[in-house]
Formats: sequence, C-alpha cells, structure tokens
Amino acid sequence: VIDPLDETALMKILTEPQNALVKQYQKLLKMDKVKLEFQKEALKAIAKEAYRRKTGARALRGILEELMLEVMYELPSRKDVTRCIITEEMVEKRSTAELLWHPTWHKQHESA
Repeated sequence: VIDPLDETALMKILTEPQNALVKQYQKLLKMDKVKLEFQKEALKAIAKEAYRRKTGARALRGILEELMLEVMYELPSRKDVTRCIITEEMVEKRSTAELLWHPTWHKQHESA
C-alpha cells in the first residue's frame, strides 16, 4: 500500500519542479503582461484541499483550474491589469482573484 501524499509534499509538487503548476500559470499570465502571485497561505490551502480530495497530485491541477478559469478568460481583454493575487480566501471560498491594475492606465485612457 502506498501512503498518500501529505500536504507538505503536495506544496512541493505545486511549487518546486521546473514545470510546477504554479510556474505554468505564472508563465501563461506573463504572456498577457500580468504578474501572478500566490500568497503562501493560498498555496497551503490548495495543498490542504488536494489532500482532502485524496487523489494525490491530480487534485492540484483540478483545484488550480477551478481557481484560474475566470481569470484566464478575463485577462486577455483587460489590458489595464498588471497583477493577479491568489489569496487563501479565494481558495477556500472560490471567490474572485484580486486583480490590480497600473495606476496610470485609467488616467491615460479616461482622458483620451
């Protein structure tokens, strides 16, 4: 019998390998000139949820897809957004990501 991955192992899988899921999403958002940040507590919450699902590392991808779906559709049309922050609350409540925009963008485009 193989022991299930614990939350610490799931956190490492999520963040450490060269092709870690977090790094993949960061690269995807970087193409839209958006910096994707995961708060440490958010990463812990993702690992905790994956552990609860008892499907090992496969759960990590599913959870991230659920979290990022709306963001991935919205960002290409939002040229004003420069940062996206994934918080613990977002993970636990499946709330919307915090999107931050460049402060001068709105001023430049409002006066146009």
